[in-house]
Order: sequence, then structure tokens, then C-alpha cells
Amino acid sequence: MEWTFDITTKNRAIFKKILEEMSLEDLNKVPKGYNNNVFWNIAHAVVTQQLLAYKLSGLEVNVSDEMIASYSKGTKPTRDVTQTEVEALKGLLFSTLDQLKKDYEEGKFKVYQQYTVSTNDSTLSNIEEALEFNNFHEGLHLGYVLAQRRSLGA
Repeated sequence: MEWTFDITTKNRAIFKKILEEMSLEDLNKVPKGYNNNVFWNIAHAVVTQQLLAYKLSGLEVNVSDEMIASYSKGTKPTRDVTQTEVEALKGLLFSTLDQLKKDYEEGKFKVYQQYTVSTNDSTLSNIEEALEFNNFHEGLHLGYVLAQRRSLGA
């Protein structure tokens, strides 16, 4: 799983750099042709990892219920976020990943509720499959983020 965690870490580093380089205005802007923005995509990646790993394992997630309600599948931005929220998300990119690694190494993911993902109709049956799929999912959203950033000229 070391490789899987390494890929997630690298993806999260790219997300962090984008959050640091783009203006708050651009992070909040929904580009023409999209129904979400850069901030939403990055927050969605964090929330989805928590749901795929923790919720489906019957464990407590490491993000707030408010964050889950705002950035789960099927949601879209309803308000502009603040710089404080951007800073919090930058922290969550790595604190959630560090906790996940620790919990995985400690063997906390003992059960897993099978889940079929809508992205590619694959069924996840264990934590390892969930973490591997999560990298695919975060890669998709990194692609959206890069396209949105380009369309904003940022």
C-alpha cells in the first residue's frame, strides 16, 4: 500500500499548490460550462476519501458533517468560501491522509461494506480497493481542477 499512499500524497501536494497559487476569487469562480469550482473539487476529493475509507468501514470520519453535506457527490457550490476555509482545506489535505495511513497501519479497517461506484461501475470490496479507487477518483478531479484553472486563465 506504500505506493498507493505515495500517489495520494503527490496528488494532494498538487492540490495544495493550486490552493496556494490561485486567488480566492478564482477558487470560488465557477467557469463557464461547469457546475462547480476549483475549491469544490479539492474539498470533494477530501470528503470522498473519508467516505470511501472510513464510512464504508463503519468508522468515524475525520471531517465535519457540514463538510460532508457541502462537498459530497451530487452537491455544488452554494456560496463563496473564505480564505480561512482555504487554509483549513490545505491542512485537511494532509492531516486526513496522515491519519488514514496511521489507521491503516494499525489495522483499524477490519470490515468493509461493499460499494459500487458510479464513476466506472466497479464494486469496492475492501479498504485496499477503496484506496486504489480513491487515487483514480482524485486523478479525475485533478483533471477538472487543471481544466477549470486553465479556463479561468489562472
